[in-house]
Amino acid sequence: MIILKLGGSVITRKEATEPTLEPVNLDRIAREIARAKPDKLIIIHGAGSFGHLHARKYEIGSPIHTKEELQEKRMGFTLTQNSVKDLNHSVCHYLLEYGIPAVAVPPSSFIITHNKRIKSANLEIIEKYLEMGLVPVLHGDVVPDTQKSIQMAVVSGDQLVNYLSLQLKPERIVLGSDVDGIYDRDPKKHTHAQLLEVVKSLEDLQFLEGAQTVDVTGGMAGKLKELLDLAGKGIESELINAGCEGLLERTLKGEKVRGTLISK
Repeated sequence: MIILKLGGSVITRKEATEPTLEPVNLDRIAREIARAKPDKLIIIHGAGSFGHLHARKYEIGSPIHTKEELQEKRMGFTLTQNSVKDLNHSVCHYLLEYGIPAVAVPPSSFIITHNKRIKSANLEIIEKYLEMGLVPVLHGDVVPDTQKSIQMAVVSGDQLVNYLSLQLKPERIVLGSDVDGIYDRDPKKHTHAQLLEVVKSLEDLQFLEGAQTVDVTGGMAGKLKELLDLAGKGIESELINAGCEGLLERTLKGEKVRGTLISK
């Protein structure tokens, strides 16, 4: 089994001021997955510009102090949930176009958090879909939270990767982003940034500018903490550039490509 995470930055225009797809990337990614023909596959995708706009505006996951705030956040919750559902529909559409039996599995339908960390999740449906030969497609989402002062939370695709990997024990975890992996500094700002082939702790990243980037899911720092937590439990993951033609297909086929390995 492979868990494949597709970053919101590679399937949407994450900095757009309204939900915007990257259809060329989505089409190519679906084609490469179809060519690779992995035996068992779970796909988790980020929310990108479809989720972060509403979640940030309504501050989903922040403490609620008044009835008026609660009412406003309820609206923000539903707007966010509907927006990421639209993105998930588009992702599944592209996968289906290439004969991949994708089935949408929205986390808001089976996950509950406590203080923004997954508390319970019924994974029987995912295991059954895999048994049927289907490809479950999950995504960053908003979910109910049992912390009374919060009541609702954002569950990132990276937290989903962490949780599902610990529960389902995949053979491989592949994360596709819009950069080649983890660098010692932001490669979009520094032409001499060096790619780190292996990252084993946050100490390796003390000069990493990308780790200071923050979105509603914690940005690069949040992503790395989830992956390093997995690595500490003996589960490695690979970060590659899914925006580069052919790399994802080769990775899914088991070839070694340029990227970063997160290992203990």
